Amino acid sequence: MKTTLNLNIGDDRWQKLLPDAKDISENVLAKVIEVVTPSFLQNKNEVLLNLELGNDAEIRELNSRFRNLDKPTNVLSFANIDDDDFVDALPDMKEVELGDIIIAAETMEEQSREQEIDFCDHYVHILVHGILHLLGYDHMEEDDRAEMEALEIRLLASFGIADPYAEKA
Repeated sequence: MKTTLNLNIGDDRWQKLLPDAKDISENVLAKVIEVVTPSFLQNKNEVLLNLELGNDAEIRELNSRFRNLDKPTNVLSFANIDDDDFVDALPDMKEVELGDIIIAAETMEEQSREQEIDFCDHYVHILVHGILHLLGYDHMEEDDRAEMEALEIRLLASFGIADPYAEKA
């Protein structure tokens, strides 16, 4: 199955923070789809993802508008599978647009510094997390959280990234 990433870099900080953002993001998308192919993607030719590398102001506005949380966050995912029209049209689709992900530069940079983890590793984790949301995974219930975290850990290991949920010594 072909994967296509539509990347928009909406904040110049990303050029310094992650100069290889496009290649890294394309590799992450391809790996997630290879490892986690939900039934709604069976028999599809192509999977598309829209990714915005933005900033705190942009994500704060979206978080406020769509989640009633007036604060920035590291990532927001807007899954097309949450739309009834999308679900109804899905059987006839050969190409599937999963939805939109936006990631905030400042929050990501602050988190990686505070958690003492490599920025790129943190980015890969957050992108994996966002894509899993677009595929229908969530972490609202304990069982769902455990399943999603296990998938994240497995996917991150395939990139040589340590378990972000492990206790630090």
